[in-house]
Formats: sequence, structure tokens, C-alpha cells
Amino acid sequence: MTSKFDKVRAEQLEYNAKREKGYREKALKMYPWVCGRCAREFTHKNLSELTVHHVNHDHDHNPSDGSNWELLCVYCHDEEHTKFENLVRYGSTSETEVKPATFNPFADLKAKMNSK
Repeated sequence: MTSKFDKVRAEQLEYNAKREKGYREKALKMYPWVCGRCAREFTHKNLSELTVHHVNHDHDHNPSDGSNWELLCVYCHDEEHTKFENLVRYGSTSETEVKPATFNPFADLKAKMNSK
């Protein structure tokens, strides 16, 4: 007897596999088997380590011209999603201007050393 959870999970896994197969196959035909970040090259032997990344992070946006896809190795893909999660969690990743420090902890050091 399967639980409701098992049934829903199986349906979701089937849906994900079906959806992924469509755009993955198209992207692999469209683009060279090279990671878009680290330039690692792939063959049939290690092709399972090459993923299709959705540039706008919307897995349901799959235009036929491939404009929302890029091929990334599993490591670069993970890094890309970590950067996106950090952007969502912490805000903008653009650097803010860092002003120079004005406090000098050694300002009176010479005078203190001479006083001993």
C-alpha cells in the first residue's frame, strides 16, 4: 500500500524527468558540450555531469531558441544557484564603497615608548 506522499512524490519525479528530458535534449543538440563557466569539455562518457542552467532561474521558461539556457558542469551549476540564493537571502551582491579607516591605534605609540 503506497501512501499519498509516495504517490505525489512519484508523480512529481515523473513530471520533472519528462520536463527535463525535453529542454535538456534540445540544449545538448544546440550548444557545444562545454561548461559555460569553467570551460570543461564533456564527452558521452561524462555527459551526465553537464547540466542545463536556466539563466532567469525559471525552469518553466524554455524558449525554443535556448535563450534561457546555458550548459554548466555540476560544480559551476551549484555555485550559480548558491550565488542566486545568497542574492535572495542577503540582497544585492554589488560592492558598496568602503571608506578608509580614520582611527589609528598607533598614533601615540612613539610618545608612549619614549616615556618609559
